[in-house]
Amino acid sequence: MLSRNKPLKKSILVICPFPQGVAAGQRLKYEQYFSHWKDNGYEITVSSFMSMSLWKVVYLEGRYLAKIIGTITGHFYRLFDLFRIHRYSVVYVHMWVTPFGSTLFERAVTLLSKKLVYDIEDNTITAVSNKVNGIISPLKNPNKSKLLIKMADYVITSSPTLNQYCLGVNNKKQCKYISSSVNVNKFLPANTYSNNKKITVGWTGTFSSKEYLDTLRNVFLELRKKCDFRLIIIGNFEYEFPEMDLDVIQWSSESEVRDLQKIDIGVYPLPDDPWVYGKSGLKAIQYMAFGLPTVATDIGTTSKIIKHMKNGLLVSNDKEWVQALEQLIKNPELRKKLGENARRTIVEKYSTNVIKTEYFSIINNL
Repeated sequence: MLSRNKPLKKSILVICPFPQGVAAGQRLKYEQYFSHWKDNGYEITVSSFMSMSLWKVVYLEGRYLAKIIGTITGHFYRLFDLFRIHRYSVVYVHMWVTPFGSTLFERAVTLLSKKLVYDIEDNTITAVSNKVNGIISPLKNPNKSKLLIKMADYVITSSPTLNQYCLGVNNKKQCKYISSSVNVNKFLPANTYSNNKKITVGWTGTFSSKEYLDTLRNVFLELRKKCDFRLIIIGNFEYEFPEMDLDVIQWSSESEVRDLQKIDIGVYPLPDDPWVYGKSGLKAIQYMAFGLPTVATDIGTTSKIIKHMKNGLLVSNDKEWVQALEQLIKNPELRKKLGENARRTIVEKYSTNVIKTEYFSIINNL
């Protein structure tokens, strides 16, 4: 049995924001490669800042006492990490060490790590906060991410734009854009591309991205005047839209595949702001894996994944949104063509089988 203080020869300490298995930005990035790393001789230890109890309330209105207690607890987790960090051959930090305040913890991690990989998702250097927790915006510190980018032995980025920025900051010029990916043997198409039933337009996400969904409310109201459709929202929040034939489904890992298979057309709205240019296009990848024709805002990484009228539709304003959705609802042949091409794109370029070697080669060659 290993001594508590004995260094582990091939070992990775993963320092991440969220509990394992719940956040798409973790689940569909590095978490799904843990088994591959273990099969290649690495021992994996995951240290999440948030407990499951904090995760369940962090994006809800109020619940301040629970949030304060959870945040204090998270800082104790990080103190514990600092005492054991020397045992690990690689430290893998996702997004941040602590969510706000000074760079003290980040500096400690960079100094104590034998080898440090920093995985930055979204443009965290903008220090944006969601509206629910906007009160802590002044405490957000973009220098935390900047320090990790600068000092890491390798930086993994979620978009080409973010990768270009990191190359200009990282001391070793070791940065690589690696896309989010999905297990195509799990995310399987079930769509018949038929108009024998009411067509379902769907969106999936969390409370933190709900404001992007809200930008489509007028689009859906206008679309309803032109054709009949059903709206499905899969997330971790309740949603009111009385004018719509709406089904709100609470996300769970057990039903995720079944729920996404209920959708006929996926939607991925995004605003034009700095935060978005760090996004990986994950929603598009999820929809496309299921063979869904996807309509998305023509911006950032999404434009790299979706090729207009080949494997999806790209739009820039409300009028184009309405036109694109109406076209897909009324044209099953187009849905089939785009959906099948979308699936092919993910299998060939964005599946775990394709991406897993990119992660492992970085970790194994530090």
